[in-house]
Amino acid sequence: MSSPRTGTIGVPRQVSAPEVRTRLRGVSGAIGLAVVRTPELTIGALAVLVTAAFSWVPSLWYDEAATVTSAQRSWAQLWAELHSVDAVHGLYYALMHAWFWLVGYTPFTLRFPSALAIGVAAALVVALGRRLGGRRLGIVAGLVFLALPRVQWAGSEGRPYATITTLSVCLTLVGLTAVRRTRSRHHATRWWIAYGALALVAVTFNVYLSLAVVAHAVVLLWTVLARRSEIRRANMSVRTVLAPPLVPGRALVRWGIAAAAAAFIASPFVLAVVSQSKQVGWIAPVGDRTIAQVFATAWFGADDATAAVAWTLMAVGVVAAVIQARRPSPTVRALFRMQAVRVALPLMVVPTAALVGATALGEHLYSPKYATLSLPFVAILIALAVTLLRPKAWLAGSVAFLLVLSIPAGIAVKQPMAKQDSTWAKAASIIATARDARPDADEGVVFGSVYGHPGATADIIRISYPWAFTGMTDLGVRKNGAETGVLWNRTGDVATTVPARLGDIDTVWFVGGTSRNKEPKTTEVLEQHGFVAEQRWKTGTVIMTEYVRVR
Repeated sequence: MSSPRTGTIGVPRQVSAPEVRTRLRGVSGAIGLAVVRTPELTIGALAVLVTAAFSWVPSLWYDEAATVTSAQRSWAQLWAELHSVDAVHGLYYALMHAWFWLVGYTPFTLRFPSALAIGVAAALVVALGRRLGGRRLGIVAGLVFLALPRVQWAGSEGRPYATITTLSVCLTLVGLTAVRRTRSRHHATRWWIAYGALALVAVTFNVYLSLAVVAHAVVLLWTVLARRSEIRRANMSVRTVLAPPLVPGRALVRWGIAAAAAAFIASPFVLAVVSQSKQVGWIAPVGDRTIAQVFATAWFGADDATAAVAWTLMAVGVVAAVIQARRPSPTVRALFRMQAVRVALPLMVVPTAALVGATALGEHLYSPKYATLSLPFVAILIALAVTLLRPKAWLAGSVAFLLVLSIPAGIAVKQPMAKQDSTWAKAASIIATARDARPDADEGVVFGSVYGHPGATADIIRISYPWAFTGMTDLGVRKNGAETGVLWNRTGDVATTVPARLGDIDTVWFVGGTSRNKEPKTTEVLEQHGFVAEQRWKTGTVIMTEYVRVR
């Protein structure tokens, strides 16, 4: 290698400390200007970058493997699967099928659509905040949304929860626009049709989004009742001048028509989902853990300190808005902030209350991850408190504090074992490395159990990391999941299925879990056919053994 010619490497001049500070101020000023001028675009793009960064690092886990296997099946196979399981995620699987057809499957491409969805959701949160309380509330709400630990989780998860969050805030924006157009009598019908169509898409995407539609009814009713209270107060004060109602009576009627139409069209889908309710039988009944799940897990990543700060800020924001709005002569800003509470609070409370209530009655529907549709409205309620601060330096400092507070949670969700302590990626790496040492071997594999999921086998690791198993013959499979319309392959009895398939195979891998361990039985059968255990590994709850035929 020849050395570079003298003079081709520039030597940077030394920059003084004042110049560095000046440049940093210029950069921070440019970023601040971008946020102020195009807050939706800027915060949305920031959300995509933050959630997509290092999203490929954590090992896949059970739920994500379900996405991978479903989305890589043919259309006919996917349709057959949805008739027996996971109809609730059918539209998401179909979209991921198209996505994998375009870009192929890797852990990053699996999770990147969720990062995009969080970016769109963040932009919509800014837009919703601006609609409800002005530019400042919108910008702060968008940044707070990005800081919520559960948002970081959803944006790096190969599941539909990020898109559910996006649809909930989008549906709310469309509904608010429809109400405003009803009030102004300008193209209102078009917007109610759009609301009904979007509600249909949302419920088809995930049936729990029907709770957002129900929460919208609470928003409308609360606003109408508040209007009646204002009228009563005005009758007692001749000086009070009432503004036009925020929600005219015809808006309630049109919401009812749009919601009923969406519910009628979606009813066959909802019935299909209900018929598969046994698949959420793993959800625990309401108990001592439920309080902790609602308080800390659902929106704040099980971080009690973050949850305590967030709940305190939400309480301050709501109480301050109520007090300001009930003054004898409230300002326009106070009235807008109170309406923000009327919009955000039901969308935060109703879904969780409905799911917890149903679980308490024996339906077992509440899991913290199903509350992600409320994340945008949690952010708005927190932003209501933060935007009370004056001057701007205090406001900026508080937002910065919340962003810094979110850093540990953001780092935690990007660790290799972040998802249910899964070590599947490491197991696949071990297998791939060991196989490289025997490139000419004829190899087979026997999949044992997978820890914590009795309905699946360790074939789930092959589905998640197929490149580590390329060319291997599955010696134990009895029924192919894709061909029989179920999620996972079924393994037969080792003693009867494996020997008949050994043929010319000279290396056999056993991959399984530490629970319901089939390794001893596999070892016994293989030893009877001339194999000995060569190497053994364990990573987390995954055990692997390499057997070599004795010649």
